[in-house]
Amino acid sequence: MTQQDGHILRLLQTNSRMSNAELAQAVGMSQSACWRRVKALEDNGVIDGYGARINAARAGQSFQAIVHVHLARHDPENLKSFIKGVSLRPEVRECYATTGQADYHLRVLCRDLDAYNVFLEQFLFLLPGVQSAQTNLVLREIKSEGVFGG
Repeated sequence: MTQQDGHILRLLQTNSRMSNAELAQAVGMSQSACWRRVKALEDNGVIDGYGARINAARAGQSFQAIVHVHLARHDPENLKSFIKGVSLRPEVRECYATTGQADYHLRVLCRDLDAYNVFLEQFLFLLPGVQSAQTNLVLREIKSEGVFGG
């Protein structure tokens, strides 16, 4: 990947609605060359898709937490059930398998504390293999950006 590719990716992460003409001018390329680079990045899977950044609080999702999940057993069926379950839940915006004390880290968004308790009691704690979950409330977002930060 070239330095120009990285510049293209940073700009598209900031504004994926930027026109090809604007993008080409910003990276110092012709429009046709820029279009070919973006198309190649899409075809190679580097650009996986386009989307909108949503203000969660304004969309009614003002409760945000990072949940550290500990599994009691790591047998394949429990892992499969856990991964499938969190993948289908709209409250779970991100899920990472990690090293360290917790097996998984989830970023969870809900309407409020009551909705979060429902998520815990009626979903997370019912998954086979889940031993415990530690919740850290997000007080405010300081920085959030994509892979190719500025």
